[in-house]
Amino acid sequence: MSTMNQNNQDKLVFKIVSILSIVVFVAVVILNRKILPRPEVMPSWVMYLPTLNAIINGTCSVLLLLSLYFIKQKNIAVHKTLNLTAFVLSACFLISYILYHWMANETSFPEGNSMRTLYLTILISHIILAALVLPLILLAFYYGLQMNVEKHKKIVRFAYPIWLYVTITGVVVYLMISPYYQF
Repeated sequence: MSTMNQNNQDKLVFKIVSILSIVVFVAVVILNRKILPRPEVMPSWVMYLPTLNAIINGTCSVLLLLSLYFIKQKNIAVHKTLNLTAFVLSACFLISYILYHWMANETSFPEGNSMRTLYLTILISHIILAALVLPLILLAFYYGLQMNVEKHKKIVRFAYPIWLYVTITGVVVYLMISPYYQF
């Protein structure tokens, strides 16, 4: 592919990544502000979504660690498969997260609990970094699938530790808040 065509394709991908990242961010903000009308009766399966989300996050954490191991072993095929699996699971997580926050009542960490400051610190860092990492992940995947190793490595240097942090703290947030869920 010529340099001109590659530059045009990169620009198109940047636009798509930007739009997708903004749409996801706006959807999460709308759900957290409870702007959309919720179902009158919460379906019974919704109560299982936080646990499912924690399992997905935990699985993604393991996949990301294995992915790092295999790329250090120069096993690109396994590295790619693990990352694609983590990406698909993260997309499933996002759908599950959106469904849960649309249909369920908000659960708050108790104000009198001595762990509240720690919980909020982890939660806030998790939310901010989750929003920031999405475009990095999408670009890392684009360059990785294009086998543009140089650009892929530059982005992954930032995306990987953030994505890993987000998946791990997702599990930690769940473990801290789960005793307070009321369905």
